[in-house]
Amino acid sequence: MALSRNLSRKQAFELLFTGDFIDARSALQQGLINRVVAPADLDAEVQRLATAIGRKSPLAIRMGKAMFYQQLDMNLAEAYDYASEIMACNRVSDDACEGIDAFIEKRPPQWRGR
Repeated sequence: MALSRNLSRKQAFELLFTGDFIDARSALQQGLINRVVAPADLDAEVQRLATAIGRKSPLAIRMGKAMFYQQLDMNLAEAYDYASEIMACNRVSDDACEGIDAFIEKRPPQWRGR
Protein backbone atom coordinates (compact mmCIF):
# COMPACT_ATOMS: atom_id res chain seq x y z
CA MET A 1 0.00 0.00 0.00
CA ALA A 2 2.67 2.51 0.93
CA LEU A 3 4.42 2.20 -2.42
CA SER A 4 1.25 2.67 -4.44
CA ARG A 5 0.41 5.82 -2.48
CA ASN A 6 3.86 7.36 -2.75
CA LEU A 7 5.07 6.44 -6.22
CA SER A 8 3.68 6.58 -9.71
CA ARG A 9 1.76 3.48 -10.72
CA LYS A 10 4.58 2.40 -13.02
CA GLN A 11 7.26 2.77 -10.35
CA ALA A 12 5.20 1.02 -7.69
CA PHE A 13 4.22 -1.82 -10.04
CA GLU A 14 7.82 -2.48 -11.01
CA LEU A 15 9.08 -2.54 -7.43
CA LEU A 16 6.19 -4.66 -6.17
CA PHE A 17 6.40 -7.25 -8.93
CA THR A 18 10.17 -7.50 -9.33
CA GLY A 19 10.93 -7.43 -5.62
CA ASP A 20 14.05 -5.44 -6.49
CA PHE A 21 15.69 -3.38 -3.81
CA ILE A 22 16.60 0.23 -4.51
CA ASP A 23 19.44 2.25 -3.11
CA ALA A 24 19.12 5.45 -1.08
CA ARG A 25 19.75 7.73 -4.07
CA SER A 26 16.95 6.05 -6.05
CA ALA A 27 14.61 6.30 -3.07
CA LEU A 28 15.43 10.00 -2.85
CA GLN A 29 14.84 10.57 -6.58
CA GLN A 30 11.49 8.76 -6.40
CA GLY A 31 10.34 10.77 -3.39
CA LEU A 32 10.27 7.91 -0.91
CA ILE A 33 12.68 9.68 1.43
CA ASN A 34 13.52 13.34 2.03
CA ARG A 35 17.30 13.23 2.24
CA VAL A 36 20.36 11.00 2.12
CA VAL A 37 23.28 11.48 4.48
CA ALA A 38 26.44 9.56 5.20
CA PRO A 39 26.17 7.27 8.23
CA ALA A 40 28.70 9.45 10.07
CA ASP A 41 26.46 12.50 9.54
CA LEU A 42 23.17 10.89 10.54
CA ASP A 43 23.03 12.04 14.17
CA ALA A 44 23.90 15.62 13.22
CA GLU A 45 21.26 15.68 10.47
CA VAL A 46 18.60 14.28 12.81
CA GLN A 47 19.54 16.94 15.38
CA ARG A 48 19.38 19.68 12.73
CA LEU A 49 15.91 18.59 11.64
CA ALA A 50 14.64 18.21 15.22
CA THR A 51 16.02 21.64 16.12
CA ALA A 52 14.38 23.26 13.09
CA ILE A 53 10.99 21.78 14.01
CA GLY A 54 11.53 22.53 17.71
CA ARG A 55 11.95 26.24 16.96
CA LYS A 56 8.44 26.45 15.57
CA SER A 57 5.30 27.09 17.55
CA PRO A 58 4.14 23.88 19.24
CA LEU A 59 0.56 24.97 18.57
CA ALA A 60 1.21 25.50 14.86
CA ILE A 61 3.03 22.17 14.58
CA ARG A 62 0.18 20.36 16.35
CA MET A 63 -2.47 22.04 14.21
CA GLY A 64 -0.51 21.47 11.01
CA LYS A 65 0.09 17.80 11.76
CA ALA A 66 -3.58 17.19 12.52
CA MET A 67 -4.62 19.08 9.38
CA PHE A 68 -2.18 17.13 7.20
CA TYR A 69 -3.53 13.75 8.25
CA GLN A 70 -7.18 14.83 8.24
CA GLN A 71 -7.11 16.20 4.69
CA LEU A 72 -5.56 13.05 3.19
CA ASP A 73 -8.96 11.34 2.88
CA MET A 74 -10.72 14.42 1.48
CA ASN A 75 -11.23 15.35 -2.14
CA LEU A 76 -9.24 18.35 -3.30
CA ALA A 77 -11.98 20.97 -2.79
CA GLU A 78 -12.75 19.71 0.73
CA ALA A 79 -9.05 19.61 1.58
CA TYR A 80 -8.55 23.23 0.47
CA ASP A 81 -11.60 24.37 2.44
CA TYR A 82 -10.44 22.51 5.53
CA ALA A 83 -6.85 23.76 5.24
CA SER A 84 -8.06 27.33 4.78
CA GLU A 85 -10.13 27.09 7.95
CA ILE A 86 -7.21 25.73 9.96
CA MET A 87 -4.82 28.35 8.59
CA ALA A 88 -7.28 31.13 9.46
CA CYS A 89 -7.52 29.81 13.02
CA ASN A 90 -3.76 29.59 13.22
CA ARG A 91 -3.33 33.18 11.97
CA VAL A 92 -5.30 34.59 14.88
CA SER A 93 -3.58 32.50 17.55
CA ASP A 94 -1.39 34.05 20.22
CA ASP A 95 1.59 32.23 18.73
CA ALA A 96 1.04 33.75 15.29
CA CYS A 97 0.96 37.23 16.83
CA GLU A 98 4.10 36.41 18.83
CA GLY A 99 5.85 35.18 15.68
CA ILE A 100 5.08 38.42 13.85
CA ASP A 101 6.14 40.54 16.82
CA ALA A 102 9.39 38.58 17.21
CA PHE A 103 10.16 38.97 13.51
CA ILE A 104 9.57 42.73 13.60
CA GLU A 105 11.57 43.10 16.81
CA LYS A 106 14.35 40.83 15.49
CA ARG A 107 14.26 38.48 18.46
CA PRO A 108 13.51 34.80 18.99
CA PRO A 109 9.81 34.09 19.55
CA GLN A 110 8.52 33.05 22.95
CA TRP A 111 5.80 30.56 22.03
CA ARG A 112 2.78 30.48 24.35
CA GLY A 113 0.60 27.78 22.82
CA ARG A 114 1.14 24.32 24.18
